[in-house]
Amino acid sequence: MSSLSSRSALPYGQWMLALSIFAFLFVFLLWPVAQVVYSAFVTETGAFTLGHFANFFGQTLLTESFLNSLFVALASVVFASLIAIPLAYLTVRFEFRGAILIQTLGVLPLIMPPFVGAVALQLIFGRNGSINLLLRDYFGITIPIMDGLTGVIFVESIHYFPFILLNLVAAMRNIDGAMEESALNLGAKGWRLFIRVIFPLSLPGYLAGAALVFVKVFDDLGTPLVMGITNMLAPQAYLRITSVGIEDPMGYVISVIMIALSILALWMANRYMKGKDYSTLQKGGNSLQRRKLTGWESILAYGWIIFILFVTLAPHIGILLMSFAKVWSFSALPDAYTLAHYGTVFTDSQLMIVNTLKYCLLAAGLDIVLGTAIAYLIFRSQLPARQWLDYLASISLAIPGLVLAIGYLRVFRGVDIPFTDTPVVATWVLIMIAYAIRRLPYALRSCMAALQQIHISLEEASNSLGGNKISTIRRIMIPLMAGGILAGFVTSFITAAVELSATILLTSAQSQAPMSYGIYLYMQSIAGRGPGAALGVIAVIVVAIGTYLSHRVIERSREGARMTNVQGH
Repeated sequence: MSSLSSRSALPYGQWMLALSIFAFLFVFLLWPVAQVVYSAFVTETGAFTLGHFANFFGQTLLTESFLNSLFVALASVVFASLIAIPLAYLTVRFEFRGAILIQTLGVLPLIMPPFVGAVALQLIFGRNGSINLLLRDYFGITIPIMDGLTGVIFVESIHYFPFILLNLVAAMRNIDGAMEESALNLGAKGWRLFIRVIFPLSLPGYLAGAALVFVKVFDDLGTPLVMGITNMLAPQAYLRITSVGIEDPMGYVISVIMIALSILALWMANRYMKGKDYSTLQKGGNSLQRRKLTGWESILAYGWIIFILFVTLAPHIGILLMSFAKVWSFSALPDAYTLAHYGTVFTDSQLMIVNTLKYCLLAAGLDIVLGTAIAYLIFRSQLPARQWLDYLASISLAIPGLVLAIGYLRVFRGVDIPFTDTPVVATWVLIMIAYAIRRLPYALRSCMAALQQIHISLEEASNSLGGNKISTIRRIMIPLMAGGILAGFVTSFITAAVELSATILLTSAQSQAPMSYGIYLYMQSIAGRGPGAALGVIAVIVVAIGTYLSHRVIERSREGARMTNVQGH
């Protein structure tokens, strides 16, 4: 009788868990986004209309902004590819010292907010930056690389190329070495081998990274604003909502266009892969054979890599110098150095650091709870349509942070916290939830990967020894998933720490500001750029520590999985 009741109670508990997750995602993801889309298609009286879109494309500024955003996103993908593809191929295909270090340094741009890097790059590559001052003095020329949209493309390419690099390196390492040997035997060598065999086989990884670059660039608000570029979609949406008001239909039209293009980019990448077979027979050990570089090849390879790393790490160098610079104007390096900027930050911005840790820790914790629960329902339950929870949670990857924030302002306007007179939009709660929603796909992937490595026989053994479902989850599944859970937690934490798009609209008081918002405020004036740079360095250190811990956790998790497999065999 007790066995029968436990069987009937189990689906009920799973249903309640699934409904609770769906309710949360509905309130904080689907409903706000639906309100944004709805507002773009109705008049003030609620009647359906396409007039707002006609007005959008009838205004020169907005049409120009649309074309500029599309151009910047596509151009950033192209230039990010020019950086990432050679770097990935050289480090995977050839033997030379420092390959792991090079790949590690190549990922560093991701741990700095792009709008912070934009300010640093202006000091180094700007019209009166270090490089142009030296070129002007010695060669009488300048390179206007940081002017207008070109500057935005340069910054975005440098910041987001690691998405392509990481995916491409993983894809190239999975190519069957026998494919390469067959191509070599048939006469394919050098450039032809890469074009005809290696790159096509690694295309799934490249397209996954390229789609992410497009979406991230299209979504970015801080970089254009810091560089004074407002004729792009994200800045226009922000300016419309903040200057005209929450009822301005153009803000919603821009939001719908941003959502549509983000979804279209991800869909096209997936569609291109559909029906094509890129699988290989090898499973570890028989990957691409590394070959040694000749003397001239080594010189060219190292020269290219050093040049690329200098350019991609220039934002970190610039922001570090700026944080210590007392005076840095019309000179290749600061004229004087000081620690006063750090003193200012620790005196005036302690609350921002505390807020960042609070929001990101809570958001990452919420992501792990949701991610673990969704992974459990997908792999350990028989609920119908359970896969839709994965789809719903992953939708946020295509929703720009600015759009989510606009949706929150519309949905929760006039809603008070229960038993108080405090409006929800006036608190930090929505900032934290926006962080959690935006980073949920990252945590979910980690939790799903961790759960997939746990064989169901371990749970069955626990149940056969008298353990109930709760104790099995608590004493068996959670400890075994710990590595993946912690990796997902750290990934959510470090990516939330540099979020600006949602933060800039949802921060209603100075006391709620996190570091990303504080850096943005500091960077609005020349006098504040020193403290802003110091706060940026602190943010980079926090994220770098999180990234390091994430890599350590992932490696330990993999080692644990290998030991489990060995013991199982």
